[in-house]
Amino acid sequence: MSTLKALPLLLCLLLLISLCFFCSAFTSNDYSDALDKSILFFEGQRSGKLPSNQRLTWRGDSALSDGSSSQVDLSGGYYDAGDNLKFGLPMAFTTTLLAWSVIEFGSSMPHQIENARGAVRWGADYLLKAATATPDTLYVQVGDPNMDHKCWERPEDMDTPRNVYKVSPQNPGSDVAAETAAALAAASIVFKDSDPSYSARLLQTAMKVFDFADRYRGSYSDSLSSVVCPFYCSYSGYQDELLWGASWIHRASQDGSYLAYIQSNGHTMGADDDDYSFSWDDKRAGTKILLSEYFLEKNLEDFQGYKAHSDNYICSLIPGTSSFQAQYTPGGLLYKESSSNLQYVTTTSFLLLAYAKYLTSNGGGAAAAVSCGGSAVPADSLVSLARKQVDYILGDNPAKMSYMVGFGQRFPQHIHHRGSSVPSVQAHPDRIPCEAGFQYLYSGSPNPNVLVGAIVGGPDSRDDYADDRNNYQQSEPATYINAPLVGALAFFSSH
Repeated sequence: MSTLKALPLLLCLLLLISLCFFCSAFTSNDYSDALDKSILFFEGQRSGKLPSNQRLTWRGDSALSDGSSSQVDLSGGYYDAGDNLKFGLPMAFTTTLLAWSVIEFGSSMPHQIENARGAVRWGADYLLKAATATPDTLYVQVGDPNMDHKCWERPEDMDTPRNVYKVSPQNPGSDVAAETAAALAAASIVFKDSDPSYSARLLQTAMKVFDFADRYRGSYSDSLSSVVCPFYCSYSGYQDELLWGASWIHRASQDGSYLAYIQSNGHTMGADDDDYSFSWDDKRAGTKILLSEYFLEKNLEDFQGYKAHSDNYICSLIPGTSSFQAQYTPGGLLYKESSSNLQYVTTTSFLLLAYAKYLTSNGGGAAAAVSCGGSAVPADSLVSLARKQVDYILGDNPAKMSYMVGFGQRFPQHIHHRGSSVPSVQAHPDRIPCEAGFQYLYSGSPNPNVLVGAIVGGPDSRDDYADDRNNYQQSEPATYINAPLVGALAFFSSH
């Protein structure tokens, strides 16, 4: 013990983390079960005509005529959360992160890979439609959010306006367009071997959408503020998406012009900023982790800065480092926001694991570490921190409660989700109109339909969670919470 006391605080912390590298409340089978459920969740969020192999059978076909008011087919895609809307920015981000999960950790999900690819394809198919239905146009939303939120009805019954919203040269949306390009490019990598013709179409469309995003610059929040704000405003602007989109297209195509674009434009698009969150809105931290691989793998000096900024991001999460600034709950959960905090936990966990993979795959030894001031944090410590966050979500927390619906002995029963909380069309074939559904929102009974695999918004800064349908900040699931967790669970299921 006297030797330990003599060590600097950081080294003590890292030693403790490393000692517990293989410590977990869960087995590989538990992680595999959670992985399967995390992918299954996306079937509960499907819009459009459901396939014959649909596994969450309490769902039915919905919104089959989306886009018809504009003479285009916009059926399909995902409802973003607990409502019946299709928002393009979070749907594209969800698709990108699902694809990235498969790209990095697909080899760790052999039994779930087809379902994982199916989840990617469901999003990519819709984004293809949205990007190719009309020249020089990207359809970015279906449904009027203000009208939708005045009703509580299952998607199979909805009769609220299915207005269609788009960006164009006159009303640009570089943020949503560049994220769509990123999603299509990332998805093209997923299908490169299994469906090369589909992959090629995805990549070609990604390039066209990116050119559109770059040529007609502007934020979609300015063009469509009344319907995208305050729901999915692009608070971070569009520069981060342009750099993110170019990075994904280069990774998918190896086209040198995109590398040149990154090198020429990175400094004006967030490459010089230290940013400490990664979400559907802000892509800077994720972009730096993605681009750091170019330096680690190919030793491209122009990309050394991305490695340095990636290190700064990681160091901000590690207690005891000189740049530590993250907040954790008493139970050890990363805490950033009072509303839907687990979205930041899942994205951070994924980035920790992806970066650990890049570090160890490209050099090992001293290179397999993060530089935090004068200290080196080994890649294993990143994995341990990610495991702590994932385990907390699955039930290793002060409340002994899983925040994944359907996983563990105790999980949320009253999630803020229309389809889950209203009786299904199988159980109640008669239509349940708009206002009649509110009886189910305010009911104290558990949701009749279990949305297996859904990750809710999560507990507060004191590790407290209210299992209350009305408390949407804590009880609402969302596709972009689950998407990065797919990759993290895949990793832990095989490690």
